[in-house]
Amino acid sequence: MFYRISQIVGFLLGARVFVTLLLTFALYVSTFFLFNQEESIRNFVFDFKVHGIIFCTVLSILAGGIINQFYDREKDQLTKPFRTRLQSFLKQKYFLYVYLLLNLFSLTIAFLISPRVFVFFLVYQFLMWFYSHKLSKILIINNLTFVSLTLYPFFGMLVYYQTFSMKVFLMAVYIFLMLLIIDIIKDTLTKNADKVFGYFTIPNTFSAKTTKSVIVFLLVSAQFISALIIARKGLHGIMTWYFALSIFVQILSVYLVLNKTKNSKFINLNILRIWILIGIFAMLANGVYLKYF
Repeated sequence: MFYRISQIVGFLLGARVFVTLLLTFALYVSTFFLFNQEESIRNFVFDFKVHGIIFCTVLSILAGGIINQFYDREKDQLTKPFRTRLQSFLKQKYFLYVYLLLNLFSLTIAFLISPRVFVFFLVYQFLMWFYSHKLSKILIINNLTFVSLTLYPFFGMLVYYQTFSMKVFLMAVYIFLMLLIIDIIKDTLTKNADKVFGYFTIPNTFSAKTTKSVIVFLLVSAQFISALIIARKGLHGIMTWYFALSIFVQILSVYLVLNKTKNSKFINLNILRIWILIGIFAMLANGVYLKYF
């Protein structure tokens, strides 16, 4: 029983199911309350094409998580020993079988929706494999590609609904910067293992001072974007208050970047991750308020 449970947990962690669930929730919230504000909830619920696209996204993200852990398994033995131990209960070939099945199932559904959706997901799956196989080891490209792939499904829904506006653009820039900051801070925690296994990252290529300068610059840029959003909308609505509070969170993050205490990086990383999660719920609350109150 313990062995079977360990296999299941190891697979779930390998496929990054929990991250996928969070991204799925974020995709539904942003689709209904940001990209598709004019549609009623009834029409949205019965829009099977949109649900099919999101389902294809979920399958592709799960497959991407599997292939990423397949190429990173040696590094993960140092940086994530507990997760690697659980994954060892399941042979790598089974992960690859599931990876192929998930991608095939996703592409089949995408083709049934439309040829353009099929091409969209074919490109997405190729880029996730190429990132895991090659791009994850290339300096700066690895961070930019990782964040871009995280936002790729959201861009797809944006194009699908053709909801282009300055508000959406500024929010996209904000989330891009925040995810980029999180990824670079994460690299500072694994820089020794990255260096051993040939991953060229900003923290293990440049000095600590340069790395901190890059992170602070990105945080200041995120503050500037937050201020622009507030200036355009004023302090009206839940989301504008979220961006107002973001400025203070980013100031705290700058302090933690410059702080030399042992756990400051880990604390900073988790504060920013939690703040992104709060942003998803803020978007949900803001959308519900605007639609129904």
